Formats: sequence, structure tokens, C-alpha cells
Amino acid sequence: MTLSRRGVLGLAGAIGAAGAAGAAGAAQAVGGARASGGARDLGGAQAVGAAAAPRAGQVRTGFECLAADGYAVLAGQKVGVVTNPTGITADARHLVDVLHADERVDLVAVFGPEHGFRGTAQAGGSEGASRDPATGLPVYDTYDKSGQRLADVFTAAGIDTVVFDIQDVGARFYTYIWTLYDCMRAAALAGKAVVVLDRPNPVGGRRAAGPVLEPPYASFVGREPIALAHGMTAAELALLFNGEFLSRLPEKPVRLRTVAMTGWRRGSFFGDTGLPWVPPSPNMPTPDTALAYAGTCLFEGTNLSEGRGTTTPFEVLGAEGVDRRWAEAANALELPGVWFREAYFTPSFSKHVGKVCGGVRLIVHDREAFDPVRAGIGLLVTARRSWSGFAWRTDHWIDRLTGSDRVRKLVDAGAGVEEIAGDWAAGLARFEAVRGKYLLYG
Repeated sequence: MTLSRRGVLGLAGAIGAAGAAGAAGAAQAVGGARASGGARDLGGAQAVGAAAAPRAGQVRTGFECLAADGYAVLAGQKVGVVTNPTGITADARHLVDVLHADERVDLVAVFGPEHGFRGTAQAGGSEGASRDPATGLPVYDTYDKSGQRLADVFTAAGIDTVVFDIQDVGARFYTYIWTLYDCMRAAALAGKAVVVLDRPNPVGGRRAAGPVLEPPYASFVGREPIALAHGMTAAELALLFNGEFLSRLPEKPVRLRTVAMTGWRRGSFFGDTGLPWVPPSPNMPTPDTALAYAGTCLFEGTNLSEGRGTTTPFEVLGAEGVDRRWAEAANALELPGVWFREAYFTPSFSKHVGKVCGGVRLIVHDREAFDPVRAGIGLLVTARRSWSGFAWRTDHWIDRLTGSDRVRKLVDAGAGVEEIAGDWAAGLARFEAVRGKYLLYG
């Protein structure tokens, strides 16, 4: 049979995606999967392709495993993809381009999250609806849409299956995991299926850390009670969402399939994967940013800059009038794995734009020992003690970020890091027990 140009391009794309990391250990489609003993049925969902024995630097993403299996999970379906610039192959081609060129996949729509499909919008923004100039596909905006409103978007797009493939960074308040959650709920309402293509947690996944969200504080930076640093991948979270949260809602669990990675282990950081890094959002330029983010993003809830408008967001923090005393106080805590250096910077946008800020720069010297949440709490405690100008945002955004008013009240009461961490210990232990049921990787 003679292949069309689209077919040739699609075949080349599939070969490239599958072959970039070698053919061994490919994930197989649900229904015939071999995934460390077979497919797992978790909360009405199936997971395939759990991690095979890794070779150094040879992590294969869920998309590559899907391609290696000839896209069997998507056969006969009209497909819409929720993705952004991080949805790439191992050789840095975008999955939308690869899928569109392959006649085995009927890709009919693209859905953009916060920051947009092409990633051009800043925090709290999106790109709106458009048509992708590279493929001609309609691009729908999912940002700030949920429930029936988002279900109606899926219906209007004419899809059967929603495919999700976005690089997460491991923190509860990074909104892509809640885009996934909202898409799962909306798909259940609209009678659509969901397929999650997995990617690494770039800061590892050995443990969860930090406070667990309390339901009264739910928002788009935390829909459900999970830990601040959840220690899970997107596919694992999807299984947890379906099994623990959607199961008690009127729409019930969605028809969910996950395609796991091969070669990834829970102790791996992003630099160990051999995969290219694409900034998941404009202020997440490097894996080092992601490493600090779960702690330093807490400063969004204060009047200090979290480093937006600099080349090292979330790695530098400060404000006008802050001096060396903050770094000295933070270092005196002797938090494991991190040093704090006196720093000065001038943000080009966001808080304190155009003004010289004094503050701290985090230098993580031991990734294994570093706990970003404790570091963030330590920095809040010492900032309040060492700088008289310290203040919370008047809307108490810190409560949304931490998941309750407890951290704010304890910091205001003069509590130290260990006392504050002790306050969330019981809730974290309960989450860890639930989390363990949905882990796909050793």
C-alpha cells in the first residue's frame, strides 16, 4: 500500500518517538498490557506500561510508549489533546505535530491550559481560542473552565477521548494537575474517556511533604486534599483522583486509562532522565526552579517578591529594605541540603518592578536531603522575624497555597519550623497511606 505524505510523516514520527530511547520495555495498550505483572485496575481505571528496569538516562515517557504500541489505545476514536509546549518527544518534536501527521490517529482538537497551548501567557492567563497554524487544528481554551462548562467544550469539539500530556512540577498549587482533575470531571459529565500520558515528577517522588489541603480552602491551586508536595506523577494523581475523589461525586469516575513511563524510578530527578526540559510555564525556566518551587512559591502569599521578573524566579526572594540579616537568620536554622546567600535583584515585572530588592538566594547543595516545604516555612519564619516590613497579602492567599489558615497563624504566633511541620504531620501521614495505593513506580 502506498502511504500518503501524512502517513509517511506519521510513521517517521512514531518511529522517532519510540526509537529515541530504544524498543525494549515499550508500554502495551490496555487490555493486553504487561505492566509489572499486568494492568492494574485502580478506582475504575486501568494503568499500563509500569516502569521496566531502567538504563541510565533512558526514561521513556508515556507518549513514547503509546507510539511504540502503534497508538492502539486511541484506535477508532476522535481525539482531543490537552497539552502545552512540554508535550514533546525525546527528540523535542511536539506530540500534536506527530499525532496529526499519523493516519492511525484521528486528532481533531487541541485544548490549552493556563499559559496556553503555546505557553505565551503569564500566570493567571491563557491564549484563548484559536487555530493552530502548524496543523490547522482548532485550539480550545480550558483555563478557568470546569464542570458542565468544560464538558460542553468537549462536546462541541466532537471528541471521544481526551488525552492529557503536560509536564508537572510536583507541587499542589501548580495548576496543571487541577486542569487534569477538571478535565476528568468534565469528561465524565460529557461521556468521554480520558487517557493520561505520564511524565516524570522532576523533583523525584520518594515522599510527600507539607500540609494537606483542608476542603474549605479548595480553589484552582488545590481542588482536593493532597499534600503540598505530593510526590506523584500525573498518571498516579489521575488514578488517585478517580479512586478517591471522583468516586464520591454525582458524575462518578471517568473512563480512565494511563500510559506509564519506562525507566523512571521514584528517586530520580529530572537531570537523571535524559529527557529535554521545556519550561512548563514562563516562570519555570529550569529543573532547579522546580526543585525550590514547592517552598518558595509560598511567598506569593506575602508582600515579598518570589523572583518573578528575574532570570531565577523562585530561587531568589526579597523586597526593598531587606538586608543580609534575613540570609543570616535562615542559615542559622541549619536546614538540610540548602544554603541561603544574601542577594540583590531588580524585577522587570510583577512585585517591586524596577526597584532594587534585597533578599536571599537558595543554593541547594544536596537534593536528596533538601525539603523545599520546610525551607519555605523556614524562610517565612525568618523573614517575619528579621524584616519589620513583612506582611501577608490582604486576601490571605497564603491560606490557599498552604491549604488552611494554620501556617499563617502559627508563623504570626512566633512558631518555629519544627512546630509548624509537626502541626501537619498527622494529615500528611494519612495522605501517604492513601497515596501508596496508586504509585506505579518503585
